[in-house]
Amino acid sequence: MNFNFLTPVSDLVLAHNELLSAQALGRKIKIHSEQNGMPDLEGVSIALIGVLENRNDVNYIGDEFKLDEIRKSFYGLFPGIWNTTIADLGDIHKGESVEDTYFALKTAISILVKKNIIPIILGGSQDLTYANYRAYDHLIPMVNIVNIDSKFDMGDSTKPIKNNSFVGKIILDKPYNLFNYATIGYQTYFNSQEEIDLMESLYFESYRLGEISNNIASVEPVLRDANIVSIDLTSVKSSEVSLNQKFSPNGLDGKEICAISRYAGISNKVTSFGIYEYKPSNDDEISSMLISQMIWYFIEGVNCRVKDDDFSNENNYQKFITLVDSQELIFYKSNKTGRWWIEIPFLAEVNNKLKRHTLLPCMHQDYIDASNNIVPDRWYKAFQKNCV
Repeated sequence: MNFNFLTPVSDLVLAHNELLSAQALGRKIKIHSEQNGMPDLEGVSIALIGVLENRNDVNYIGDEFKLDEIRKSFYGLFPGIWNTTIADLGDIHKGESVEDTYFALKTAISILVKKNIIPIILGGSQDLTYANYRAYDHLIPMVNIVNIDSKFDMGDSTKPIKNNSFVGKIILDKPYNLFNYATIGYQTYFNSQEEIDLMESLYFESYRLGEISNNIASVEPVLRDANIVSIDLTSVKSSEVSLNQKFSPNGLDGKEICAISRYAGISNKVTSFGIYEYKPSNDDEISSMLISQMIWYFIEGVNCRVKDDDFSNENNYQKFITLVDSQELIFYKSNKTGRWWIEIPFLAEVNNKLKRHTLLPCMHQDYIDASNNIVPDRWYKAFQKNCV
């Protein structure tokens, strides 16, 4: 397996790792080192990849960064009762061009996902999500992306890609593989009305910061349906992070971003997870520890995955049917986990882009709303996209 573009974890981090408890994560994971080379990936379930690329950041002024502090913090944590083998594959350094970096990341993700290994990408500017998305071109027919961000990142797609416009490129660049894009934690004052209207016209999902802060569990169904999860660290409020990482006094707090990371891990569909816009500073301990805990909770979630969406056996679920404006809505509840799904009707006479997806994750509240003659918003948007 050719990973020549990945450089080993630094000797500084490895030396720090030797001082840790034998029970710490850093002593239990497989690490790409100068001395031992790339670890054997047989049996590995999760792989960390650093990407030291930030040239498409709109605020880029030639600054460089490393991920050593994040690794030292993560290695020092203790694992839960996990049955997954983790590897740290090292870093992808800046290529001769940003496109070279994209190609390396795209190649690495594609190889790992084909081997049923979940990559955790640490960046770098969030436009790297575009390379993550392109890695799926030959893996699955349609892709769902969830972005935890204060902004939609649509931008001006006619201009070169930047970290504030990569979603526009994802939507418009061929091949057209994007089915759904959802933003969690957006803040209205950071987004133009044109972008807000575009999200609505495309039937994409958006959840305001206040909405999810009142009920963080409401985002679980959205993450349950994602293939790619991308987190912009500027979505975290300033009081939770280090000096250079500060962006806004309002945002997700540490517990909320860790809960979201765990929901992403629990999802059976999430096959890649990225944390972006890391900006180290002299007082970096807070940011690096928060990122480490986000990674920890994602891995914890992966270890809690339950295959509960097999509805071929009637013993696995309960079925509920209700009417909304003469439209029959069918819900399913897993007997294993208590999680809910709603059926999206297949229309033979239209070009249904997602024939493989007839069930949409939802909440018990959606069933209650439907029983009170209220059409669930996620059902409506998914139905409209299927009809396009």
